[in-house]
Amino acid sequence: MEALFLLIVLAALFGVLVVPAMRRRRLAREAAGGHLTAISPEAAYGFAAPAELDVRLPGPDPQLVDALDEARTRQDWEQIARLFALTGDEWELRWQRVQSAAGAAAKELAEARAASPAPEPDAAPTADAVSFRKDPVPAAAVPDASWLRQWRAERPQDPSAAQVYAQFLVWQGLAEPPGTDSHRIILEEARTVCREAAALADADPTPYLTELVVARALGDRTADFEALWSEVTRRAPHHMGAHLAALQYWAESGRGSKQQADAFAQTAAAHAPEGTLLPALPLFALYEHLPEVNVVRGLYQSADVERAIEAAEFAVDQVEDDHPVRPHVLHLLVCLLVRAERYEEALEALRVVDGYVGALPWAAAPDPVAAYVAYRALAVAGHHSSAAPRSPRL
Repeated sequence: MEALFLLIVLAALFGVLVVPAMRRRRLAREAAGGHLTAISPEAAYGFAAPAELDVRLPGPDPQLVDALDEARTRQDWEQIARLFALTGDEWELRWQRVQSAAGAAAKELAEARAASPAPEPDAAPTADAVSFRKDPVPAAAVPDASWLRQWRAERPQDPSAAQVYAQFLVWQGLAEPPGTDSHRIILEEARTVCREAAALADADPTPYLTELVVARALGDRTADFEALWSEVTRRAPHHMGAHLAALQYWAESGRGSKQQADAFAQTAAAHAPEGTLLPALPLFALYEHLPEVNVVRGLYQSADVERAIEAAEFAVDQVEDDHPVRPHVLHLLVCLLVRAERYEEALEALRVVDGYVGALPWAAAPDPVAAYVAYRALAVAGHHSSAAPRSPRL
């Protein structure tokens, strides 16, 4: 489906809508400095080579990258534990780091499994069995994320260890086919660990955010979900990550509908205080309900899409440059701006987040790097097309 869509977009390359001058100057200022050089067209814009794209993070976090590299190389959890201790009550940053650390552990374990013999077919489908091997591999072998198991075992009262482990179990459970025993068992175990993490740090909304994903995946009743949501909003009423997690429940892919998802997103955006990313939430609601194949040429130039894009651009402009969830919005903007043939704006967003692909929509693709690189190439091609409209290549 995606390949068909890309062909449609390539055939329709024309025009560029120019972002307001103030926003263009800001994004250009952020994008300036230290870029890679190469001979490819993408590299002419300062973009990273595909092999250098980091699938673990949506945007730069050098401290987390160093800690994850240390954990992977030495299977040692102490540096990442120190980093989480220093993160403290920066709830948006903590949520993002939990997501990325757990995702890195899941990726590491998947790679270890791919390099190891298949497990015995009669192995019991327990949460432990499907999350970690009982016997860690030797240090010289493929890293298998045993650092996370050891961190959790050696620091049972560390809320950060419990939070990362709970999110890791969620990633593992979601990777299993829905409706299977393994899917349900792992997610139920994740719910248990979420509640253990919540008991270790009552003011922290992070475990409840993770449990929101569990509730959606297991199809919890609306009353139960709303009770959980109240625990989140009591602690962090304007948390963008929390609203992204809840939006999944209210969407058609969860327990709701397009109308419910739109209402949830629009209400959150309308009541958002200054300095939050919530005005961008309607863009995510729109993306949740896009058709798999677009046969209407003007869909992405429609008033609804334009309003969602403009609101998201406003949101990323009003928060600090280093807001930990801002890259999530910019990545989705890249996707929708390319589809809307607003290539110059897409390039400006790309210059800010390039190098990282750990965000929607790329993270949902079978090959996140390939999906991201394809859209990046479309933005480059579209920009060249607008600069030379009579190019014989188009």
